[in-house]
Amino acid sequence: MAVGRTLVARRAPRRATTAVALLVCAASAHAQSSVTLFGLMDAGVSYVSNEGGHGNLKFDEGIYAPSLFGMRGSEDLGGGTHAVFELLDQFSMANGATIGNGLFGRSAYVGFDDTRLGTLTFGNQYDFMPDFLFFTGDDAARDLGGLYNLRNGPFQKLALPNNPTGAFDWDRLAGSQRVASSVKYVSAVFEGLRVGALYGFGGVPGAFGSNNTVSFGMDYTRGQFGADAAYTSEKYAAALGSPATSVRNWGAGAHVGFGAITANTLFTTVRNSASGGAVWMGEAGAVWHTGGPLLFGADYMYMKGNATLDNNHAHQLTASVQYWLSKRTMVYASGVWQRANSGAFAQINGVLDADGASDGANQAIARVGIHTVF
Repeated sequence: MAVGRTLVARRAPRRATTAVALLVCAASAHAQSSVTLFGLMDAGVSYVSNEGGHGNLKFDEGIYAPSLFGMRGSEDLGGGTHAVFELLDQFSMANGATIGNGLFGRSAYVGFDDTRLGTLTFGNQYDFMPDFLFFTGDDAARDLGGLYNLRNGPFQKLALPNNPTGAFDWDRLAGSQRVASSVKYVSAVFEGLRVGALYGFGGVPGAFGSNNTVSFGMDYTRGQFGADAAYTSEKYAAALGSPATSVRNWGAGAHVGFGAITANTLFTTVRNSASGGAVWMGEAGAVWHTGGPLLFGADYMYMKGNATLDNNHAHQLTASVQYWLSKRTMVYASGVWQRANSGAFAQINGVLDADGASDGANQAIARVGIHTVF
């Protein structure tokens, strides 16, 4: 009995030590890894002055920002390197349905992030038009107006592939066109500068360059000043009886802060090789952070199509006021007015019904909404 008790007494500390070691390892692994659930929700009521000749008062969603739900994670691999991933889904506030190509159609990627070498990711992800021209703050639409303040107009003949209006989000800054099967690299920041490159595989046997996408970007930030440039070229498979299509975008922008005022300017272009249609756009805007819960902003945009698009052009004005109820939730009111040339049909971005274009040169939208982040 004494021997038995001695053996039990000797074994017990080993078991306790093993259990403690396992707990320490689990705690250490948890501390070095993280998974974050996050999302955006936006809904409200909009009045459109002219959709196919009629006014329309409607519930509209995902305007200031798309309604999103996602998760992102990071695992510390040591030496300043992390394994990272993101899965992101867009959904409808009206009925809860998924928007896009299946679950996590907004983005789905995995890769590595290193403090010295930069970030390398693989999957379905944004190109550098939205990455370096929108998310950096060069586009006024990021802080006021949202989807309504992104690019569309009397350019239906632009005929972009897989596009609901032919010219919806024609410069890609709304992120409506992700690049599937892509490899993306973004450098670490050096003296305020970072650069990036992306390649999307077309997946055509024996034709490496078919249906592929290439994108490049450059971002420079120093204090309250930033300047950016981006280029994307995407090839599309030829439809029966039609030539193959290449759509090219490039743009440059800048933003600067003057105390409570942030001003931005942006220039973007698009060209569709199949239709020959091309558009360029120039924009300038400013946002005033009052120091309290109120924010005011305004923006002017001019868009011009080439001869293929009948030389159509459009002016667009946007104004917005926001009241922040907390750091995560705000209510807002905004107004957008677009005027096209005589004989053209105005169409503000985000008016996506089949007869969404105005039956004349003018279209306006007034909106009230609520936006929250979680």
